[in-house]
Amino acid sequence: MSHFVIGITGGIGSGKTAVTDRFQARGITIADADVASREVVQPGMPALEAIAERFGSEVIQADGTMDRAAIRKIVFAEPDERKWLESVTVPAIMNNLREVLNRSTSPYSLLMLSSGTGQSPLVQRSLVVDAPPEVQIARVMARDANEEEQVRAIMAAQPSRETRLEYADDVIINDGSFERLDEVVQVLHEKYLKMAADNDN
Repeated sequence: MSHFVIGITGGIGSGKTAVTDRFQARGITIADADVASREVVQPGMPALEAIAERFGSEVIQADGTMDRAAIRKIVFAEPDERKWLESVTVPAIMNNLREVLNRSTSPYSLLMLSSGTGQSPLVQRSLVVDAPPEVQIARVMARDANEEEQVRAIMAAQPSRETRLEYADDVIINDGSFERLDEVVQVLHEKYLKMAADNDN
């Protein structure tokens, strides 16, 4: 396992993927909570079986996969059901991420958390990808064809920008060009390589 793990987080539309893609291009392992959350509910996985048992066959699609929209509807309406769902999926997701990090052979690894504050027992350092709210809204509307109100509601449900930044060790302001982003990632990459080497000594 690369022992030095940096947690990366940011609000919806902040451009986390554009950042992690650039680290990945430099040979760095990315453990992604969103990917893990899809993998743990694949057909045949224990979490999906438990979900089907609790909510019935209407949350399973014809091809055997989970109907995310149906689940979303249930858990948004019923906070207790959301708690139950998290109790089943979160431990499975954490195990999945731990496995990815354990298999990592890169000098350091990035743990891509969802939109939270980036706090996790698996990370030694926190990197926040930040963008002005107007930029976030425009990106998400363009990407997901969502209404502005819907995007604002999602943002309101996430930890505030201030809270995230408070916990950050490093911040990437992602509101400019991809060339600029490349330069910022390269500087951080060199810094993290040095920190990882110091961490090993």
